[in-house]
Amino acid sequence: MKAVVLAGGYATRLWPVTKHRPKMLLPVGNTTVIDRIFESLEADDRIESVYVSTNERFASAFETHLEDSDFEKPTLSVEETTDEDEKFGVVGALAQLVDREGIDDDLLVVAGDNLIGFDLPAFVDFFEAGGTASLAAYDVGDREKAKSYGLVELDGDRVVDFQEKPDEPKSTLVSIACYGFSRESLRFEEYLEDGNNPDEPGWFIQWLQRREAVRAFVFEEPWFDIGTPQSYLDAVAWELDGDSVIAESARVERSTIGENVHVMPDAEIVDSTLDGSLVFEGATIEGCEIHDTIIDRETHIEDVDLAGALIGAHTQLRNGDDG
Repeated sequence: MKAVVLAGGYATRLWPVTKHRPKMLLPVGNTTVIDRIFESLEADDRIESVYVSTNERFASAFETHLEDSDFEKPTLSVEETTDEDEKFGVVGALAQLVDREGIDDDLLVVAGDNLIGFDLPAFVDFFEAGGTASLAAYDVGDREKAKSYGLVELDGDRVVDFQEKPDEPKSTLVSIACYGFSRESLRFEEYLEDGNNPDEPGWFIQWLQRREAVRAFVFEEPWFDIGTPQSYLDAVAWELDGDSVIAESARVERSTIGENVHVMPDAEIVDSTLDGSLVFEGATIEGCEIHDTIIDRETHIEDVDLAGALIGAHTQLRNGDDG
């Protein structure tokens, strides 16, 4: 079995923090979002190869990350795009990857920005036992949230209806970006040749479900779709579970560090209070009260209170500044 980890998105909803770095490499505690997936795939002997599907803009970042890691299975597979407007869409990128890498095997596909609480090998067990295309499904518990995902209707574990981003969801059980495809189900080219939507994999699942059996692995463990600042902070809070991480080279003086705070190397926190926030490398915070905020690298913030903010790299922000 082969695996593809989707890492080609430009994460515009997390800009400016992700404008020049892939969101899959954002830290979550002492690891990264995508490394949690790599660790599971590395340990599963059924997975022979792992292709990291990314774009030209972020290829070097992933290349460096993998070279500095101990993972042996992942290799880059790069689509020729450098901008959001040039994207092939997920299904289009998958079709190109399958052709480019000559994949003729069962395939596990998982989004690299998925922080999932269940073990991926358990999903592979489910997929192999059923022998049909499979997806992972989660109850988001809110019909408004369900509008943003593919809605799954089941008879037992068989998908009897699938609606991608419905305007009026009938339930709150949604598909997450974790799929198992048998070699016979790798019908991406056929789907695209019919003129179907190349963007989201849910459209392909909706098309496939009407042509062959698709089963759903329903899980109750936590799941975070890291696409917005709040979902990223929620994922970090889940991982830290009330603790905080302060790098050895960070300087914290006369400050109060609350729950779920990550202060990264060479950052400086002086005369400040932080709670539920991330402070990236080399940032300086003086005389501030910071809650539920992401502060990017080499930023200087002085005598400012922030809540629910997203501050880009190299920003200078002081009380009394004109902006």
